[in-house]
Amino acid sequence: MNDKNNILLISYDKDFAKTLASKIIFLRANDNVVISDFDEALNSKEIYVPDVVLIHGKACEETYSLIKELRNDKSLCIILISDLNNQDFILSAYDCGADDFILSSAENYEFVLRIVHNIKHNSIKQKQLRENKILEQLNVIDIETGIYNYQYAKRVIENYVDDNLIDSGCFVAIAPTEDYKTKFDVNKMSEILKNSVRVDDIITFGKGVKFYLLLPKIDLNQAIFVFNKIKENCSGVEVCAGISSIRNKNFEEMEHAALEALSNALVTNREYSFADEKTDTLDEWLEDKDLPQKGYKIFRQMFNKKLEKVITPLFYRLQKSYEEKLFDTQIEQYTNEEQCVFSLRNKKQESTLRIVYPGFSKIIVYITHAGLDSPEDSEIQLPLTKITQKELGKITENFIKEFKKNMK
Repeated sequence: MNDKNNILLISYDKDFAKTLASKIIFLRANDNVVISDFDEALNSKEIYVPDVVLIHGKACEETYSLIKELRNDKSLCIILISDLNNQDFILSAYDCGADDFILSSAENYEFVLRIVHNIKHNSIKQKQLRENKILEQLNVIDIETGIYNYQYAKRVIENYVDDNLIDSGCFVAIAPTEDYKTKFDVNKMSEILKNSVRVDDIITFGKGVKFYLLLPKIDLNQAIFVFNKIKENCSGVEVCAGISSIRNKNFEEMEHAALEALSNALVTNREYSFADEKTDTLDEWLEDKDLPQKGYKIFRQMFNKKLEKVITPLFYRLQKSYEEKLFDTQIEQYTNEEQCVFSLRNKKQESTLRIVYPGFSKIIVYITHAGLDSPEDSEIQLPLTKITQKELGKITENFIKEFKKNMK
């Protein structure tokens, strides 16, 4: 932390600003506090080159615009001072670039502690900016976007996983759909990704017009949540994703699995697709026809794993994918150790896909339709070893197509 820090206090109320300044003037003997109004804020910033900027503002566009303008200087620490504990105001300020906030009614010591904490945090941030500058000069990080270049993706990701002993999480490959490749803005997408992930997540460029995300310590459903957040911010461009678990994989295996899933999503016109995961249990046991069909816990363990890794994420994904595509249709899905149900219902018909595990080495998929001109009911037996995202996805997609045909 520096021996001296310039602190710029910007306020819409100069008289009240003097009261606020009195709370921080004795931070340290060498520190300098300068008061400014909103009109002179940017000029004061250029003249005094502050380390910390305190903005005493209201929930209005003027405050948000000033924060955004100041945020262009990444070395600044910006603290919002609010008269009211207004959650929307505070969150909006964070979205614009504020680092922290404090209520104007806070005690003197709270001001001092909050400012000291942010000065220390800002020192760490500036150290990181210096390190990033070196990485940019070495071409490890792209200068325009601040994202790791593809030729260093393997080293960055594997070092991060090894150094932090990460044994769970997801690897995501993201690309624009075929119709939107020409409209794809790499710089804009880079900003969207950086604003949509956590500090500990890693973003790199991928092969071709692709981005890779390493999302440590989250499951497949949480990875879907991150991807949906990214899609919400992609106005005017459609993207899709391939998602793979990182457990027991090196970089090449993560990349291959995610790209294969991404290719499957592009071909089948889906928002995202999961990589087929090889189970840790002994699938070979299940293919041995000489085994007696009873008494083996391995079958139940295998089904439970398929339930967690394949069936539950698949049903969840399809529900989210078709909720906006099937109008006036209620979609429900649930899974447990006894059965898994995916149902479609509207005023004219009701269709249900039900997966039942009777024990041993297979499941039974019961498909039933009720309504005018309904397709015939069917029953499919599937070995546990054949329960993959691709195979079960094909069965469920065909089930949905049968329902849609009957809607016409």
